[in-house]
Amino acid sequence: MANRAIHLIFPGCGLLCVAALAFAVASAPSAAEGPQAGLSAPDANAAPAGVSNFPVASGARLAGDDKQTRFILDLDRKIEFRAFPLADPYRVVVDIPQVNFQLAAGTGSAGRGLVKAFRYGLVMPGGSRIVFDLAGPVKIANSYVLDAANGQPPRLVLDFEEIDRTAFVQSLAPESRPELKPANAGSTTAAIPAVATAALPPVTDPRPLIVIDPGHGGIDNGTQSGDQTEKNLVLGFGLALRDRIEQSGKYRVIMTRTDDTFIPLNDRVKIARTQSAALFVSIHADALPRREGDAQGATIYTVSDKASDAEAERLAETENKADAIGGVNLTDEPTEVADILIDLAQRETKTFSNRFARLLMDEMKSTVRMHKHPLKSAGFRVLKAPDVPSVLVEIGYVSNKSDLEHLVSENWRNKAVGSMAQAIDAFFAKRLATAGPAK
Repeated sequence: MANRAIHLIFPGCGLLCVAALAFAVASAPSAAEGPQAGLSAPDANAAPAGVSNFPVASGARLAGDDKQTRFILDLDRKIEFRAFPLADPYRVVVDIPQVNFQLAAGTGSAGRGLVKAFRYGLVMPGGSRIVFDLAGPVKIANSYVLDAANGQPPRLVLDFEEIDRTAFVQSLAPESRPELKPANAGSTTAAIPAVATAALPPVTDPRPLIVIDPGHGGIDNGTQSGDQTEKNLVLGFGLALRDRIEQSGKYRVIMTRTDDTFIPLNDRVKIARTQSAALFVSIHADALPRREGDAQGATIYTVSDKASDAEAERLAETENKADAIGGVNLTDEPTEVADILIDLAQRETKTFSNRFARLLMDEMKSTVRMHKHPLKSAGFRVLKAPDVPSVLVEIGYVSNKSDLEHLVSENWRNKAVGSMAQAIDAFFAKRLATAGPAK
């Protein structure tokens, strides 16, 4: 497939800033909270060419108490960084150049003092991010990078101190938040790869455009079972689905991500809308908390103002928090989101979405195990394009042993993507017959 570049708007850090995501490039360094083994996309877990040029983070730790807490990140060279707070929930975000995280499994999952937990990973080409979930309002009392000395490697150090909410809110002034862009590595670090900025050429191809959206990515692992992360499982599935669809020659295909990169929810929708997509398919793999028992099988979701059941509502709430997980500032979300909510009244798009969901269920049930209630609906933000038929497919539960065995099976994946491709053919055949040429 030819290389593609999609312009994305990142609303994090309080200022809109444009970044370009170059597709069909080598996979970025792993952003996992631990190893990412098992079946995934081709080269999804492999280090990209030139990975040795990226700074390496070899250790991270917390020290202190609920009044003062220190974070230390061990590096192989000095880097530059930007740190800023976000509210509701309380977070501190640290943007750094792209880093090869080589941290022990589980690093960040247990907090200390003022930090409940932290996560890390690629957030855009050339840039990584660390997000701290806080127990309450804090200030960044000190932040600096130490030179290697006395047998210690270079270290990024942040000191958090407890403050009241009023002081915390005052620290959120827009002018205090930098733009989200690759941090300048300076002369002491490896050069950050240039980010492609060329716009897509005018579309003259009349074939319907399908957008495949592998959920999560980068700093957002999604659900996890052992060393299997949702972001890797759905990326491998999405790439396989893309390849199967393109084999027919009937459609154009764009993916919201082809590597381990974090994409805000609103930007996933924008990709579909700005490219006049004829269909948007978001791929996920759910997990149930242990207290909620067990569930298995694939489920297909469409958007609605009212959830079809409690499980659909829970899942939508979880998926809609992806931007908060990635540290994106939701208070600065473009106002067009409100317009999208209003435009959901457009019946034609809902009708097409529901029609495709039913066709997809009919095809998938002959090849893969389906959930006992395979068609559901809820208020998923990623499905809220008013003019693009959209579905979210939970291809299985990583919390279910049997489903997980399927999710990592190439044979199962080939059957599943085959049935989805057949549903896509049926959808467009019927749409062309009843509504004329697809856009």
